[in-house]
Amino acid sequence: MAAPAPSASPAPASPLALLRQLEWRVRHAVENVLSGEYRSTFRGRGMEFDQVVKYEFGDDVRDLDWNVTARLGEPYRKKFVEEREVTLLVVFADTPSLQFGSADISKREALLELAGFVMLLGAVNRDRVGFVHASPTGHTFRAPVRGRGAILHAAASLLAIPPPSVRATGPADAQLPWRLLARAAPKHSVLLWLGDFPPQAVPEGWPVLQRRYQTMGFRVDDPWERALPTRGLFAAYDPAASRLVTLENSAAERAAHAAWRAARDRSWHALFPDPLSRLVVATDENRLDALVRFFNARMRAGSRR
Repeated sequence: MAAPAPSASPAPASPLALLRQLEWRVRHAVENVLSGEYRSTFRGRGMEFDQVVKYEFGDDVRDLDWNVTARLGEPYRKKFVEEREVTLLVVFADTPSLQFGSADISKREALLELAGFVMLLGAVNRDRVGFVHASPTGHTFRAPVRGRGAILHAAASLLAIPPPSVRATGPADAQLPWRLLARAAPKHSVLLWLGDFPPQAVPEGWPVLQRRYQTMGFRVDDPWERALPTRGLFAAYDPAASRLVTLENSAAERAAHAAWRAARDRSWHALFPDPLSRLVVATDENRLDALVRFFNARMRAGSRR
């Protein structure tokens, strides 16, 4: 008798269905873990200058205008008007190297999940959220929008973009529209750059964005990037090189791997010098838990300032 045919694999969830699953987890985190303070972790001192006024007891000494104080002989401070809302611009640098995954999930899948979480956090907190998706072949821009439905649609659009061909050449960062990014959101908005961040020089347009926005970076590591497997001789597919490579677990390979990691971390720290502005998560870690820890660390640091 013939064996029964294997059951068909369930179809993958649509981006919108996936986002709705993530949304419940985000709402739980905001209401029960972040305690509604998510906004302050992004806003920081991102406020528009209004005028110079006399300093009064109890005012924040960080706002002192030393030039005016020295000229008039008594303390004056800068007065700011807080922006009414936060604008979040998600920049997703999509490269073939993100398609690597030594376990159940690729780096790209994990990074898109992080992007979805952050965009949903913006929706829950009534912020404006937009995105730029860049790949070696070009970019897609969605202007910041407000409202749960509009942000869900924008996030679903980002998650639905197909990955670049593994034969695509050139870094996605080279396709980032720096001039567009410099005017894509109001001053003091949050710019979140997600990518693979290989060893690289600081892009020419990056310092301009750092002056205009609050900048943060999210990176996802595969376990093999943190430590080479020790199982001996075996072959693995390298999506960045679009070919099979043989790993021998030799001393030379381990030394080259350590040098690559050191160079990657140096360039990563040069892009995001403040430890509270960068997040690194492994594909075998819980992304939402890591995000909550990241925001809590920023909140604790903000409360001490």
